[in-house]
Amino acid sequence: MSSSFITLILLTIWINMAQLQQGGPDEKEKTTALKDLLSRIDLDELMKKDEPPLEFPDTLEGFEYAFNEKGQLRHIKTGEPFVFNYREDLHRWNQKRYEALGEIITKYVYELLEKECHLKKVTLPEGYGVIVLNPNENYIEVEKTKAQVQLSSDSSDEPAEKRERKDKIQKETKKRRDFYEKYRNPQKEKETVQLYIRDNGSPEEHAIYVWDHFIAESAAENIFFVAHSYGGLAFVELMIQREADVKNKVTAVALTDSVHNVWHQEAGKTIREWMRENCCNWVSSSEPLDTSVESMLPDCPRVSAGTERHELTSWKSLPSIFKFFSEASEAKNSSVKLAPTRRSNRIKYEEL
Repeated sequence: MSSSFITLILLTIWINMAQLQQGGPDEKEKTTALKDLLSRIDLDELMKKDEPPLEFPDTLEGFEYAFNEKGQLRHIKTGEPFVFNYREDLHRWNQKRYEALGEIITKYVYELLEKECHLKKVTLPEGYGVIVLNPNENYIEVEKTKAQVQLSSDSSDEPAEKRERKDKIQKETKKRRDFYEKYRNPQKEKETVQLYIRDNGSPEEHAIYVWDHFIAESAAENIFFVAHSYGGLAFVELMIQREADVKNKVTAVALTDSVHNVWHQEAGKTIREWMRENCCNWVSSSEPLDTSVESMLPDCPRVSAGTERHELTSWKSLPSIFKFFSEASEAKNSSVKLAPTRRSNRIKYEEL
């Protein structure tokens, strides 16, 4: 059953209800009956019907895609870019297909980083000039069996405040994940259990863990952050939890199409003031690169990334980001007070 047919059913019911509500007592009883009928309709169950199985290839070749010499993902037969709406009126199935292909591409990118860029993927990245965080890998998912026992880390020796904060973050993350998972997965798949990585059960936890164990202990005098999309939210949470340490060690922060919200995250006044002077957010926009973009939130300056595509904002703004870092580093090393210097940089961006 297509979603257009479902829409037609609901539209018909609502029209009938509107007509009945204009009548007398008998019509009102019919209206009540129709409302009761509408409440019994399970949209998820309706959309499951006629939906293909959620089974997808595990290789690029299986999807009939490959990367060309320019590094662009193209269909092997047609040469066309990736098409999200592979099947009409099956958005959730298309979303699951998109995610399955994304997992394959993620592995491919890891291989490129190791082979082409000579990076090494290790568990404990001590001593590197560049640290690439992996905030999206928070758990492993395994098929649940009757004999399986869900494992959990023993946190009885943790302070109550830390344990409470961790539980809150994990609950909020699980709530968001469950919401989207329900939307994407109309069919009941194999029952699985999620085993969360200790102290890394959410992007926010991961950022704090990497800070505490690697960044805070490093000897680097100038630390810079590039945080894309949800990474900006994770950085703001890091500031909330480690404000003094971050202010002491971080020289500048480049956000790219960040989804952070200083009000929703309850960032204090001192954090908002620091962000105004030390951060800049390159956002998706049709305006030329570095053009000032109006912001509704009192946090950091927003400038155009020179592209309207969210996923390209980091790459398109890279030259400006390194210039921003260079100016911040020079200002710090020349013993110039940071606040006036950053303010002058902010004004310069706003005047572009």
